[in-house]
Amino acid sequence: MKTGNFINLEKLDTISGTVRAPVARPTYWLTRFLMLRLLGAIYAVAFLVAIHQIVPLIGANGLLPADIFLKRAADAYGSSASGFVHLPSLFWFVHSDRSLLTVAWIGFILSCVVLAGFANAPLLAILWFLYMSLVHAGQDWYGYGWEIQLLETGFLAIFLCPLLDARPFPRQAPPTPVIGLFRWLTFRIMFGAGLIKIRGDEVWRNGTALYYHFETQPLPGPLSRWFHFMPRPVLKAGVWFNFLAELVAPWFVFWPRLARHIAGIVIVALQVILLFSGNLSFLNWLTILPALACFDDGFWRRVLPRGLVRRAAAAAANAVPSQPMLTTAWILAAAIALLSIQPVVNMLSPRQIMNTSFDPLDLVNTYGAFGSVGRERLNVVFEGTMDEKPDDNANWKAYTYKGLPVALDQRPPQVAPYQLRLDWQMWFAAMSSYEEYPWTLNLVSKLLHNDPGAVSLFAGNPFPGKPPRWIRAVLYRYSFAAPGNDNGRWWNRKRVGDVWLPAMSADDPQLTEFLIREGWVP
Repeated sequence: MKTGNFINLEKLDTISGTVRAPVARPTYWLTRFLMLRLLGAIYAVAFLVAIHQIVPLIGANGLLPADIFLKRAADAYGSSASGFVHLPSLFWFVHSDRSLLTVAWIGFILSCVVLAGFANAPLLAILWFLYMSLVHAGQDWYGYGWEIQLLETGFLAIFLCPLLDARPFPRQAPPTPVIGLFRWLTFRIMFGAGLIKIRGDEVWRNGTALYYHFETQPLPGPLSRWFHFMPRPVLKAGVWFNFLAELVAPWFVFWPRLARHIAGIVIVALQVILLFSGNLSFLNWLTILPALACFDDGFWRRVLPRGLVRRAAAAAANAVPSQPMLTTAWILAAAIALLSIQPVVNMLSPRQIMNTSFDPLDLVNTYGAFGSVGRERLNVVFEGTMDEKPDDNANWKAYTYKGLPVALDQRPPQVAPYQLRLDWQMWFAAMSSYEEYPWTLNLVSKLLHNDPGAVSLFAGNPFPGKPPRWIRAVLYRYSFAAPGNDNGRWWNRKRVGDVWLPAMSADDPQLTEFLIREGWVP
């Protein structure tokens, strides 16, 4: 028998002769409140990154101009209309620097509204499409797994709140099917990440991955060296805890309350460790967000301020059921189930690929990270000189990154949840060649002209008055210096080979010819 918000309000315990306490259905008013606030914060950071970096990256004079990309995409798909269908983005209609910044600023302002506690379906839908517009025009700079993960998370959030009521605690309860979809997202994120690791690299299977990870990860943080020099048994235990969180805990996110809460705690704990041990953009916060769906109001009631708990209780007491909202949630669940077929097949395949979307709207994707772990840290350093002869005897000055290591006495900064997109791409480029990252030639050309946008992507300009005569890129192998060393160093380094990119000048005919061929200069 059902009465109000309870099931089996009273049931006689035939053994003790007592009456059991009422068993309440789990509610998620506080869960929704926290999830939407965190989503607003993540969106705000993501759009703030775009405000600062989008123009020098994909603007009209950027490293990979959006107008060139969209024209080539239109040619590949047959028309701009077909291109829009395959890569939905506002920038098919207008892609000036002003439009890029307008989208970024609108997104940031609306994100702050959500962060402040006000969200409804149209507002979240606008944020979702604005960010999708950036992702689909962002090319290499927006090719990370957390971009499509934010789009999938943001899309589900549209259906978590009412159509119009934007109050922190509206009259409609969070639809239970949508809470379940967030748990399904958590399962795919974590289990996919665990599978890609255990299939991908021997160091994960033998428990030694963390001997290398903290040193070789894209952007180490202030505590990364401390983690790196932990005792080896502790680092091995960290690998097994990682597998507990990624391969075991996800199966319990659908279980009853106690098991679900424990699973959520384990998953969130892993993300917190990763937050302290490196700079993985907003990925860890974004992974925590759907995991919050593991916790109901009964859990939050014990840890959140009483005033907030009372507001949620008052909203629940005055809740008005919304059949259209619930029906929409079930239709969404059915659609997500169908769209999940390919990601699940991929996840179970021995040829599993990670961070891939299977539909133009990035609604259901496959995820994973660090399927392989580098054994050494390589870093490309751009250097310039005013000398006439660009050999090793010249006075070369380095362009210091904002996050990647260059100076040996430079402590790794805390960057996350912000993302330094040039630094991330250069981490990948260091493991390849400049031929595979041709935009690095465009970057060199811009540095040779002291282009303000390109220079702004670095921590500083070693040639503020006059651009250098030559620029080259040198590959170094970096490793953490032992804590407490006499020189106060954070890093050791050794040059690898000759040069990653040979010295070039502004009037280099081969450089000019290449830039013209790519359409990067008139």
